[in-house]
Amino acid sequence: MKLYLIRHGETDYNRQKRNQGQIDVPLNEYGRKLAAKTGEGLRSVPFDLCLCSPLGRARETAELILEGRDVPVITDERIIEVSFGSYEGRRWDPKAWDESMPKEFQCFFDEPGKYQAPPDGESLEDLKRRTGDFLKDICHREEYQDDIILVSTHGAALAGILANIKELPVERFWGDGCSRNCGVTEILVTNGVPEILTENVTYY
Repeated sequence: MKLYLIRHGETDYNRQKRNQGQIDVPLNEYGRKLAAKTGEGLRSVPFDLCLCSPLGRARETAELILEGRDVPVITDERIIEVSFGSYEGRRWDPKAWDESMPKEFQCFFDEPGKYQAPPDGESLEDLKRRTGDFLKDICHREEYQDDIILVSTHGAALAGILANIKELPVERFWGDGCSRNCGVTEILVTNGVPEILTENVTYY
């Protein structure tokens, strides 16, 4: 089995440095161009299946990459983006910080082991757990063992998958950093064990 993990294309919230979380923010025009170029870069990959976050930006990214192909797209809630709860929609740009959001939120990026989610949000521990459940399930699915699968997801959710593969503690949740929009990570799965072949490759 091979997995191609991809973060969705750019949205206006990405550009504005706003927390998207589980708000269904669409791709912007630049994001659509990134996805289309990524599709060109992956044209020779014979995908059998796509597993996709239920959010529209991930779905549209997958559809643009797979345009012209007859590849089934299956939604999986386990790879939806982290929930920021009441922090969703707020800006975290240090130059234009939303004063209604605590400064401690910066730990989400800089010191993930100290990040405290709001009461109505999701912790990084919980995110790592659910993306780990997804990874383990997919890697051991008998019907997928010979397949090449596109996985269209989000920055933090993708980082959660990689943290499970690399066996990183939450303190090192981001590993080598968040994937770029439409960054592609290739995973080879042998006997249920995932191995990273390439990470955060872009085709634009």
